[in-house]
Amino acid sequence: MQIQLNGKTCEIAEDMSLRDLVVHLELDPKSVAIERNLDIVPRSLHGETLLEEGDRIELVEFVGGG
Repeated sequence: MQIQLNGKTCEIAEDMSLRDLVVHLELDPKSVAIERNLDIVPRSLHGETLLEEGDRIELVEFVGGG
């Protein structure tokens, strides 16, 4: 199945949730914000929000520093 991830076409497995995608990308689920088809998805819904063919995902990782 294909989605758009941060503007690039990405091939992913069927039945993948937003949380599954974050883990697959080896990111910390606590440090990301996700927009799906122009709507921000609350972190509490990442595990139950399944990706669909053609979804447009914008994923931002928060990085601390100083």
